[in-house]
Formats: sequence, C-alpha cells, structure tokens
Amino acid sequence: MTETDARSAETKAPEPLLVAEKVVSGYIPEVNILNGCDLTLAEGEVVAVIGPNGAGKSTLIKTMFGLIPVRSGAIRLKGTSCTNLTAHELVSRGIGYVPQTQNVFPTLSVEENLEMGLYLRPKKWNERFKFVCEMFPLLAERRKQKAGALSGGERQMVAMGRALMMDPSVLLLDEPTAGLSPRFQDQVFEQVKRINASGVSIVMVEQNARRCLQISDRGYVLDQGRNAYTGTGAELLHDPKVIELYLGTLAQVD
Repeated sequence: MTETDARSAETKAPEPLLVAEKVVSGYIPEVNILNGCDLTLAEGEVVAVIGPNGAGKSTLIKTMFGLIPVRSGAIRLKGTSCTNLTAHELVSRGIGYVPQTQNVFPTLSVEENLEMGLYLRPKKWNERFKFVCEMFPLLAERRKQKAGALSGGERQMVAMGRALMMDPSVLLLDEPTAGLSPRFQDQVFEQVKRINASGVSIVMVEQNARRCLQISDRGYVLDQGRNAYTGTGAELLHDPKVIELYLGTLAQVD
C-alpha cells in the first residue's frame, strides 16, 4: 500500500450503521410496494421517514426488519449483509423494532412484556430492566399491572421498553404516535430523543411529519414506493416543494 493509499484509508468515511439500497419489496407476489428505495442510518442519528398514506413507509421499515421479503436490492448492518434474515436473527444482531399496532401482550404484565423482549439473553434481565426503568420510570411503578389495562401512551412505553431490552444499536419505530393524544405524542418524541441520547440510532416512520423532522438529523420523503426527497430535518422542514406537497397535509400545524 502506498502512502497515498494509506492516507486515503485513514480518511475514508465510516460505513453507515444501517443501509437499505435500491430495495424492491411487497406483500403480494409480483406486486411491488417499494420500487428501489434507499436509506442510510449513521451511528447516533435519528432518521425520519415521511410521506403520504400508501407511500411505502411502513413497508420499508418492515422490510428492513425481515417481515417482508426483499425481491431485489440489499440491506446491510455495520457493513455486513442482512438481506432477508429473519426478525429474530436481526434482533440478535442489534436491531429492535416497535410495530404500530398490537405492540404489547395485553394479558401479560408490564414486567412479563419486558421479559419477552429479553428471551434471547435472559441472564441480562437485571441490567436491562434497570436501564429501561431509568428510561421509562412509569414502567417500574406499573411492573405488575396488565399491559392491556394501560393507556395508549403507556402501552407505547412498554413496546419501546421491550425493544430496548436486547440493548439494540438500531431501533425501528413504525408510527409511534399513531392514535395518541397531542400530550402523549409530545411525550413519545421526548422519549425518542432520550433513547437516541443513550446511544441508540433510530429510524422513525411518522405521520406527524413536521414534529418528526424537528427532532431528526435527516429525513426521507417517500412517494409511490420511491425516494422523492431527502435532506436534513431542517432542510426538509423549509423546502418549499416538501411543504407544498407533503407537510401541508401530513403535519400538524404549530
């Protein structure tokens, strides 16, 4: 290796933490929802995925978590292919996922829900339970209460807490504020910022586009299964075309 090559290797940008490259996927054979989507998540980032209903936002995040098969394209975690790995394999590699609906076991207690999140590493219970309760103090108070008896915002805490039990490096959130009151929506966004500050990189699909972009480092606007716009959160918030085409109908006006 020449001296120039050595310097080039030293200054080369680090591999993104998570990459989706030209991903094509869909639920029904021969019917594609995603048509070549790209997404990169760097370590420490919050990345927003916004767009109109039916744009493929949730499909993208489910595909990245192995719930929908990749027909073409690639997904990489820390530079290693994880295309079409199963969800439990991705969890073991450090990816957590919080679905939009049916994201708790309603007949189980809060504590039992958190135990379900640690089924691959049960010996880590004390350490991870302490961390999650520091992140969500209410869960410690409600640990013996059935999850189904909690409010929507409290159930979202349980769902995010369960995903954090495996100490993921990446957290995928699918519409975490859906159906919540404005007060609980604000709490969720604050919780997302705290989780990110603890060292977890986050991809968040969200209909409350304006608020989501406000807390995001970067964002992607999807339309008809393709990348329509990308940029920093601030750039997308102030882009006239994004405002005209998407934020006016997708965001809650401040």
